[in-house]
Amino acid sequence: MPKALPWWFTSLLLPLANIFLTFIACGIVLWLVGIDVTHAIDVMFSGALGSSEGIGYTLFYATNFIFSGLAVSLAWQAGLFNIGAEGQALLGGLGISLVCLYGPQLPMYLLFPLTITIAALFGGLWALIPGWLNAYRGSHIVITTIMFNLIASSLIVYLLVGPLKQPGQMAAVSSTFDQATWLPTMEQLLGNVGIHLASSPLNLSFLLAVVCCILVYSYLWYTRMGFETRVVGLDRAGAKFGGIASKRIIISTMILSGALAGFIGLNEVQGSSHQLHVEFVSGYGFAGIAIALMGRNHPLGIFVASILFGALYQGGGELAFSDDNVGHDVILLIQALVVLFCGALEWMLKPSLIRLLGLNRWQSPNKAQPS
Repeated sequence: MPKALPWWFTSLLLPLANIFLTFIACGIVLWLVGIDVTHAIDVMFSGALGSSEGIGYTLFYATNFIFSGLAVSLAWQAGLFNIGAEGQALLGGLGISLVCLYGPQLPMYLLFPLTITIAALFGGLWALIPGWLNAYRGSHIVITTIMFNLIASSLIVYLLVGPLKQPGQMAAVSSTFDQATWLPTMEQLLGNVGIHLASSPLNLSFLLAVVCCILVYSYLWYTRMGFETRVVGLDRAGAKFGGIASKRIIISTMILSGALAGFIGLNEVQGSSHQLHVEFVSGYGFAGIAIALMGRNHPLGIFVASILFGALYQGGGELAFSDDNVGHDVILLIQALVVLFCGALEWMLKPSLIRLLGLNRWQSPNKAQPS
């Protein structure tokens, strides 16, 4: 019987080959629109990784990508395509804002666990409903999560032009949180131990993102529920035959996925803007799909892919600032090409690499079919 392809091929070599093609395609497009590719690469690299400030911004953006990538990946392991991370993040940010604006005055060592819990609760409950509809009514998870994105956005707009609107402010934003509720920045935390770091919005939630990568990996590969989650994702009918309660797994996985997406609010709302506003998610939820694809739905791969996307965000911003011919569309272009090459065109290189490396007698493991 043919053996499954080795992990280093599917999780390391193939993604790197696809990323290499992505950068070649990006270089060609930049050249076609009249941008000096060498200069663009230099500006993006130095802007993202050439200084402690740039690294801080890169890791700040990467924190959001880690949360959204883990949210998409965890649902995917159960055969679910959760594209509702945008709405779940909005609800997580709403819960955090309510705590910071109207909650009791608590020291940070108590407030941070509380806001983590509230963000997970709001995001998880928002994902619970599509999960329940899929498990018990057969509703397609893509349709329901898209709908709930729109509902969440409308809810936030209603609250920010009404009950939560900052008095005397024309923009749809809440009041600024009391400074005691702001998450400590990494500059402050490292400064306490004598390490100097340039000012950036990088904050304590980055450490939470790292912990979440470890917890998700441990959950999926070292717990019974994680095993059942992967079995349901591979074959829902087979899981039922094996005595696994598929409906329970679907609902619990969606709750956990929504909770991870809700943590984006910790980084953006409590850690950076310190007030609730409509656009704080800014596409991070949808970018999680590209992150999960690039990271092969593995927490380690998601962490690495998130760092890369964070560098692209920060470097792309520096490039747009230094070159009038470049806008934010460059970042969107790179994201689109990543999805194209790491997702839709995965099979373009795969057969050739298998033949080149003599892996013809190996076969790919079965993939979960998201619903």
